[in-house]
Amino acid sequence: MKRLFFLLALIFFIQLNAQSQVYYTKNGNISFFSKSVLQNIEADNNQVISVLNTQSGSIQFSLLNNAFQFEKAKMQEDFNENYIESNQYPRSTFKGTITNISGVNFQKDGSYNVSVNGDLAIHGVTKSIAIPATIIVKNGNISAKANFNIPVKDFKIDIPTIVSKKIAENIQIKVDCDYQKK
Repeated sequence: MKRLFFLLALIFFIQLNAQSQVYYTKNGNISFFSKSVLQNIEADNNQVISVLNTQSGSIQFSLLNNAFQFEKAKMQEDFNENYIESNQYPRSTFKGTITNISGVNFQKDGSYNVSVNGDLAIHGVTKSIAIPATIIVKNGNISAKANFNIPVKDFKIDIPTIVSKKIAENIQIKVDCDYQKK
């Protein structure tokens, strides 16, 4: 499984134009948070592969669903077996473009608000989304952050009625990646 994951990362790198300014990470962080009346659920995945092309604005993410870490082992087991079905849908991906990349000066320190449009694939369902994000340039280093919500039902993740008050209808997603030049 790890070989497949790294092969996917290699394909991402090959697809990008070699003359472009390409940055990557293989230990980005994506977390999610579900706030409900009965319980909060939070999980982190710090094995996220991401590639950013600063010239074209192309940005891609890939993660193994079973790499999310939960506070309680039972939550992690339920997530992988009953909701995200990691055996059937082992990874989630995003492939998109920073639409206003020309407004980011990668040579100057600063925090740049950007818009990202692309396709988010979770649980075998791909949806087009548009999200606000921030590109931070500091001492020549580049990082990206985003905060957005996704409706669980849009990705055909079934929540049984018996636990519906424990899982939010909209899940908050946080992205935090520090990139290195390829």
